[in-house]
Amino acid sequence: MSSFDELQAVIRRGAQARQAEVQACEGFLTLLYHALRAASGPGLPLNNVSMDPAPDPQEVLRPAPLSSWHAARYRLGLCEVLVRVRRVDGAFRGEYGLGEGFRVDDVTDESVLRLARQLLRDVIKMYGGAQEDGAHLN
Repeated sequence: MSSFDELQAVIRRGAQARQAEVQACEGFLTLLYHALRAASGPGLPLNNVSMDPAPDPQEVLRPAPLSSWHAARYRLGLCEVLVRVRRVDGAFRGEYGLGEGFRVDDVTDESVLRLARQLLRDVIKMYGGAQEDGAHLN
């Protein structure tokens, strides 16, 4: 078997695991989008939040190997933030903004909402920290 044939066989064997990981990471990014919309509290949705799945800017192989990054751009009113996420040992690890990172071991509505609120606080700090009150994000 040539090296090329071996590469093709390895890619085919890992296709289901890669697909499951892609679905999990994209699902997590979608959960984060919904959490960002609800971050101001019950009955106060952030209407100016949108999400665009994006290719990871550091992606060097396609199909992406297991534990690769998956990304989305979130528009938060006047700014955009790229969020990258990947699965590591059953947890979601990610990064956003200017080097902020996170790890979510137990994906619940509360844990993702907590992450969304932290992301908003961090982005506020990145833009100068003048406005700490989340009520002005709408």
